[in-house]
Amino acid sequence: MNPELMRIIDNIARDKNIDRESIFIDLEEAMVSAVRKHFGEMDAEIMVRIDRNTGELSAFKDDEQINIRKLGRIPAQTAKQVMIQKIRADERDSIYAEFIQRKGEIISGIVVRYESGTLIVNLNHRTEAFLPKVEQIMGQTHRPSERIRCLILDVKEAASQVKIILSRTHPDFIRRLFELEVPEIAENIIEIRAMAREAGYRTKVAVVSLDDKVDPVGACVGVRGSRIKNIVDELGGEKIDIVRWNESSQVLITNSLMPAQVSEIALCFELGRATVVVDEEQLSLAIGKHGQNVRLGARLTGWDIDILTPEEYNQGVEQLANCLKTVEGADDTVIDKLIALGIINILDLADVGAEPLVNELGIDVELAEKLVAAANEEAKRAAAEAKEEQVLKAEAEKTESLEAEAEKTESLEAESEKTESSEVETEKTESLEAESEKTESSEVEAEKTESLEADSEEERLQAEDVAQEQTDSADETQ
Repeated sequence: MNPELMRIIDNIARDKNIDRESIFIDLEEAMVSAVRKHFGEMDAEIMVRIDRNTGELSAFKDDEQINIRKLGRIPAQTAKQVMIQKIRADERDSIYAEFIQRKGEIISGIVVRYESGTLIVNLNHRTEAFLPKVEQIMGQTHRPSERIRCLILDVKEAASQVKIILSRTHPDFIRRLFELEVPEIAENIIEIRAMAREAGYRTKVAVVSLDDKVDPVGACVGVRGSRIKNIVDELGGEKIDIVRWNESSQVLITNSLMPAQVSEIALCFELGRATVVVDEEQLSLAIGKHGQNVRLGARLTGWDIDILTPEEYNQGVEQLANCLKTVEGADDTVIDKLIALGIINILDLADVGAEPLVNELGIDVELAEKLVAAANEEAKRAAAEAKEEQVLKAEAEKTESLEAEAEKTESLEAESEKTESSEVETEKTESLEAESEKTESSEVEAEKTESLEADSEEERLQAEDVAQEQTDSADETQ
């Protein structure tokens, strides 16, 4: 009895999720390799057997029993290396078998780190997965130790590991979140028929109820928006539009473009194109920011959607009618049939060709070819006019640009001249001020000189007076 070996095998099988029998086989093969390497006889018949119940070892070489415990350290090291390799291979197989079955499911993990933009997520104590940058929602950042939910997008076997690719941008990630949050979807009472997503910005989901008593939109939104709020929070605030599915393409297209109100829809099945007419004030709402609403609506419905105002729609129909009236045999009835077929302008008729007109409308082949030829000619003429108008517009813009540049240059020159004139005036003013200061200085000097002369004259007079007084005093003395 070898309880220690049995305990180790049980622990490995439990921790690494490997079948016990696989571990027994790996141990036996590792010991066979060690024995063969020890004896150096590649052709020898060697067999090692481990009892599955007791863990007792028995080894035979050419039908002779040997004591495997006495082979020494080197065979033991060889057996250890081979055993580690085989157990790792079994572990990879176990991981691959586990996650390949879960492909397309949502899984939770712990953020470990970033490596060149790729997020490493720890799924359990023995498995790490990769969330590439292209599969991350734009604008979202995740911190280490943060719990995150992702979709298992792909599982690949690499040379030394199993590579598990995760995604948060795939449309199925939204689908699985709805299945988790809305029990009616998980129970197949409500079905998601179509979905279109631009990750991080907006998602449109078309749902239908298989039970007439269940409202599909209300069930997905939840009481006071509780269900849809959990999904939006998981996606970091991404907007989600839930629309009601309808087998009628016209109704479905109308629902997909909500909240915009649609006035009229013309479907052309031959081109897969839907022409949607909306009022002028609804145009920006129908198109959406950067064309997002109409783009998602087209992907949701499978139709190429063109948004027109009533004026643009009537202009296209009028141009088509005026073109076809020049063709002999074409009357208002033919034009009405073409509009009913979804052909609302000359470009549509040129793209459709003559065959659908013959098969769908029962128009004569010769007349159909004439109609298409007339549409082609009108389309070429309109394209030439548009091109010429574009050239004229470009020339006008160029002329306006040149005129603006000329005006700017003239303005700069005028400002330059004005600046130069101002500088001259400034210099002149400074010169006048300098002369004025010089004149004032001269006047001050003159005044100073006159003052000095006056003082000198006064002193001279005083001296003469003193001399005269002395002379008079002398005369009196005599």
